[in-house]
This record gives sequence, C-alpha cells and structure tokens, in this order.
Amino acid sequence: VNMGTDLAYNFVFKVVLIGESGVGKSNLLSRFTKNEFNHDSRTTIGVEFSTRSIQVDSITIKAQIWDTAGLERYRAITSAYYRGAVGALLVYDITKHLTYENVERWLKELYDHADPHIVVMLVGNKGDLGNVRTVPTEEAKDFAEAKGLLFMETSALESTNVESAFLEVLTAIHKKVASKEVTRGSISAVTLGPSSEFNEERRSCCNSS
Repeated sequence: VNMGTDLAYNFVFKVVLIGESGVGKSNLLSRFTKNEFNHDSRTTIGVEFSTRSIQVDSITIKAQIWDTAGLERYRAITSAYYRGAVGALLVYDITKHLTYENVERWLKELYDHADPHIVVMLVGNKGDLGNVRTVPTEEAKDFAEAKGLLFMETSALESTNVESAFLEVLTAIHKKVASKEVTRGSISAVTLGPSSEFNEERRSCCNSS
C-alpha cells in the first residue's frame, strides 16, 4: 500500500513540558527530538515545539513536544499552551528542592487547563548530579504514586532515561486512545482524518437554539 505523506503517521500527540525555569525542559526536548544538549541554555522565551515520529505497536505516532518558559511572567500563555495536550512531563531538578515543592502548583494548573484524561509523568531531571541531590527518589516516587502520575528520573546531559520517559508517556496515551477508555470528543479527538462520528458531534454541539 502506498501511503501518502499525510498518512505517514496514524496519530499526532501533543505533549507539553511544564515545571520551573532552569530544570532542563528545553534540553529534555532537544535530547529527545534532535539528540542534542546545549550547555549554554538560555531561558526559553515564549513557546516552541519540536516533533519526532515513533513506532508503538506498529502504529506511527508523531509526537509534538511543546516547551515553554517556567518563568511567572509568561503565565499568560497557559490556556493555549495546554489546549489539545494529551500528555505532560512535569519536570523538577533533583538538586533544587524548591522546583520539586512547586510541582503541586504546576499540577493544579495543568488540571485546571488540560484534558482530565491527560497522561502525566513526574520527571526528576539532572540525575547526573546525584551527589548534590536534595530530592530523594523515594519521596518523589511516592508522591507520583499518590497522585496517579508516572515517574522517572532523567539526565538530559548524559541522555539517561530521556527516551524512556517520552516513550512511556506516548505509549500510555496510545493505550488510552486504543482502549477507547476515553470519552468521545476528549483525547480521542487526536485521531486524524475525517470521522463521521466526530463531525456529527460537532454539529450537534453547536446548535444553539
């Protein structure tokens, strides 16, 4: 079967990176999408995204990973940033306890703006600096478990677990979509191509009497 370029992937999943400024979100993004690490990481201003296609169960998924500055003053971009996201990596720095303390606040913001079925992974980055760790692995793991989040420690610098973290999130999203666990018009809206069911729903939702 000759697949046209538009059909080169079955799904596009939008995944957002959130967390305080300086925890390594941009380097996690560049490590996963381009296999690059930039030592001179300046703060990201505004929003940028990169894509990478991966195979999960012989299905091709195009991951669209969005990165934003964790600085308070860019908070205005939130709703557009979260719109349509089906996955999130909530990143903290294992050497800066304050970035971990703020995880709860980021989680609240995420759930305020994002799809309730969103797949969330708590990511402790900068694992290569374990000798100056201030956030114990077990503590973060227990927190993630209590909140129903996936959990992983990574090092964008050493390229440790970066691939695994993104793949686990993307696989979990795909499982949700494939098992139809998700209600119509929710995460399942990520399927591409015309769907009469979806169009029907759009029509019925907009009949304002």
